[in-house]
Amino acid sequence: MNIGIVKEQTKRERRVAVVPMHVKQMVKANHTVLVEQGAGLKAGFLDAAYESAGAKVIDRETLYDQAEIVLSVRFANASSDGEAIAKKLKKGQTVIGLMEPYEPHPSFDVMRKNQVSAFALELVPRTTRAQSMDVLSSMANLAGYKAALIGANLSPKLFPMMMTAAGTITPAKVFVIGVGVAGLQAIATAKRLGAVVSAYDVRPEVKEQVESLGASFVEYDLESGAGEGGYAKKMDDDFYKRQQALMAKTLADHDVIITTANIPGKKAPVLITEAMMTSMKQGSVIVDLAAERGGNCALSKPGETVDVHGVLISGVIDIASGLAGSTSTLYSKNIMTFVNHLLEGKTESYDMNDDIVRATAVVHENALHDNVRGKEGVE
Repeated sequence: MNIGIVKEQTKRERRVAVVPMHVKQMVKANHTVLVEQGAGLKAGFLDAAYESAGAKVIDRETLYDQAEIVLSVRFANASSDGEAIAKKLKKGQTVIGLMEPYEPHPSFDVMRKNQVSAFALELVPRTTRAQSMDVLSSMANLAGYKAALIGANLSPKLFPMMMTAAGTITPAKVFVIGVGVAGLQAIATAKRLGAVVSAYDVRPEVKEQVESLGASFVEYDLESGAGEGGYAKKMDDDFYKRQQALMAKTLADHDVIITTANIPGKKAPVLITEAMMTSMKQGSVIVDLAAERGGNCALSKPGETVDVHGVLISGVIDIASGLAGSTSTLYSKNIMTFVNHLLEGKTESYDMNDDIVRATAVVHENALHDNVRGKEGVE
């Protein structure tokens, strides 16, 4: 099988789909690996490293002409010229990567008309069987780590307690909202830095996980917001209003707030309003990991750090890209595990009866997946 690794075209994207150490495994499995010139440079992987691993480093046009499977980080619809990129693909080719498949995009129609198969890694189900392919969890894990560091850097208070000859400095108090993969890592990292950490989630069943990391779980008198697949579900406006009223008191008692509440394919819920911020401490910090999807803080600005009422709000974006060396290594393992699963037992076509294959198919056999069309199943 000819497998191509392309250089990312999306603005600000520094990751690469496969790193040299995993290229060796692909070559050992008798695949021919084609790497676009400079594909790994921004993540710290030189063309020479790919060649040493057994890959052929070639230009983009040759790669698209020869590859049977094209591997990417953010393919087609995530790029400003996504439709043009999709047009490079031809009948019978397969493309795998992150595709933001939650709404229609012209690139999907192009791939369908050209009889290309496309698999979106955002759709990997959160099951034990698919855990090693879960790209979102891999990226969220490092995002949570980085969020704690950003909070520590912006806060005027030290995270750990320090006892000095000049007196004792009390530790900073950190409040993490949303206890998914990112939230748990943010809690663990803030604790390692010495902060006093509390956390809240609409799913009360995560309390044990929070406490196992040495943090306190904040409980409000609200109904559970647990959804399918381990995610929180979208709640109604009345729920969020009651939640905000209760949470305002908690915010006022903390120095750093890290918000991680994201719902796949939906606008992020607003958890912190401007009114809630007026009671927060001067110099306190909000690190909003949901800024790219609208923000958990009503005043977040994606890619900027702003001062509102004496509170610093960091609307962080592209965290995974900023840690390209580490995130590429994790992404590479995820995508290679998916490729191996996809090709296992493959003859003329992919096994659409397999739950992982079926869940991730965006385009296959001239049809669009339900997550794009809003219909059940692959037509």
